Order: sequence, then structure tokens, then C-alpha cells
Amino acid sequence: MTVSKTAEKSSEKPSDAAKGRKDAAEGQVQGSTEALQLGELSEQLGYVLKRAQLKVFENFLRCMASLQLTPAQFSVLLLVEKNPGRNQTEIASTLGILRPNFVAMLDNLESRDLCARIRSTNDRRSHILVLTDKGKAVLTRAKKLVATKHESRLNELLGQANREALLEMLSKIANEF
Repeated sequence: MTVSKTAEKSSEKPSDAAKGRKDAAEGQVQGSTEALQLGELSEQLGYVLKRAQLKVFENFLRCMASLQLTPAQFSVLLLVEKNPGRNQTEIASTLGILRPNFVAMLDNLESRDLCARIRSTNDRRSHILVLTDKGKAVLTRAKKLVATKHESRLNELLGQANREALLEMLSKIANEF
């Protein structure tokens, strides 16, 4: 931080000068009711994608509050259901989840009796993932909540044609960028 020469020559004590700057800064923040101007940031695809993702995840979490499932946990349960007998490394890799994070997530899902790790008969070093009966029941409820509350809200907002176009564009970025 730089101090102007006039402030250096001022008779104010340093603590008084600092207090004055702090009060002035707070006055600007508290007194301002205008939203910040984003400028070119509003045209940065990465920024807009991240903001949209945050809003979508917030809505997802509200819809799943009764089941206490995060988007990542829901994704894991879906993949385990659709890919019986696959190992945890394959599931984590497909979802782009780092191994330590995935192990912690599996620990959580197992402690809630939603899935189980079973030592592979083909490779004793790896574990396959299976849904428990409770996991199957929770996933069934979660799919209904996602369809009726979360995805339906997105469909309502975008319309079917825009939804399909957005899915296609996002898949292109994910697969080819």
C-alpha cells in the first residue's frame, strides 16, 4: 500500500489515518446499491459456465435436501447402478474425481449404507462397487426428485430445443476442448 506525501505530512496519527481510510471504504461499500459492472468478464465463457454451474448445483442441493445427496454422490450412485461390477477407479475416472476425494466420498456413502465395496475376484487389489438395497431405494427417490423438481425447472427455463442444444454444446466442450 502506498501513502501519498500529503498524508505522510499530515498531523494525523497513523491509526487515525487508517481509521479514516477504513471508514471511507466502508461508506463506499455500504452506500453503493449498484451491482458491480462485470465488463468483459460477462463475456468470458468460463466465468458464465461457472456461475451457471453454481446456480444449478444450489438448486440440486435444495431439491436433494431430504436425501442429503450432493451432485457428485448422485452421479456415483447412477454410474454404479448402470455399470454393475465396475471398479472404483473406473467410476472415479469417468467422473473426473481425484482418488483421495473419491475414497472419502465412498466412505461417506458406505457409512450411510448406500453402496458397498467388494473385493474383485479378478484383481484382489481393486474393489467393485455395488448399490445396497437402501442405496437402490434412495437412488429411485433421488431420480424422481431430480426429474420432477430439478430437471423440470431447467426444462421450464430453457425449453426443450434449447436444452438439447445446450447439452450438445456442453458435451462438445467436454469431449473436444
